[in-house]
Amino acid sequence: MRRADRLFQIIQILRRSRRPVTGAALARELETSVRTLYRDMADLIAQRVPIRGEAGVGYVLEDGFDMPPLMLTAQEVEAVLLGAQWVGGRGDPDLARAAQDLVAKIAQVIPEDLRPFISSSPLMASGRRDGAPDALDMSQLRACLRDQRKVALDYRDESGAVTSRVIWPVTVGYFDTTRLICAWCELRQGFRHFRTDRVVSAQFLAEKYPRPRAQLWAEWRKTLPSGTSQGRPG
Repeated sequence: MRRADRLFQIIQILRRSRRPVTGAALARELETSVRTLYRDMADLIAQRVPIRGEAGVGYVLEDGFDMPPLMLTAQEVEAVLLGAQWVGGRGDPDLARAAQDLVAKIAQVIPEDLRPFISSSPLMASGRRDGAPDALDMSQLRACLRDQRKVALDYRDESGAVTSRVIWPVTVGYFDTTRLICAWCELRQGFRHFRTDRVVSAQFLAEKYPRPRAQLWAEWRKTLPSGTSQGRPG
């Protein structure tokens, strides 16, 4: 790997990590020596890249560091295209269109030598999902997730019984044949999962959650068995 590419990759690794990254971990990923890594880190700091930390402790990239956002590698373009294909086949219509728009935007700004990856991607995701249609407006649901607003549901369980719930959506799981709303349920006073095809009716409320969604997400993750993203049905 060229030194310039290695310096750029160091910044990328730090950007994607929420915790300090040790020099040893950086060296392993970059397949270089720790000594070379420390020299590279010193060069980046000398160039006023806002990196905090030190050898033996770990490094973090401070917020606000600005880089050209689309200096993409061929592998990164492949990853974006594969993800866009998957969303195009399994996302709801608004999300599928957003994936197409993303690819179109990327095609306009990436270097010329990477554009063949757009028109003839070497990777391919499987076809469209074959499952029951959503019974609520998914774009409205995503808006509630972003705004941290409650949703009132009439929901039919697997036995056919219908109950009324007010939920605080935490995340939405997109699977091959179904989608699950993961949420705090006021009726059950706990986290529950709701299949979107079993929703009888939905009302998107103006009332916000009493706690931040990020906090709820962390609490929800702790309720899951290790290594799984499935939870208890509603």
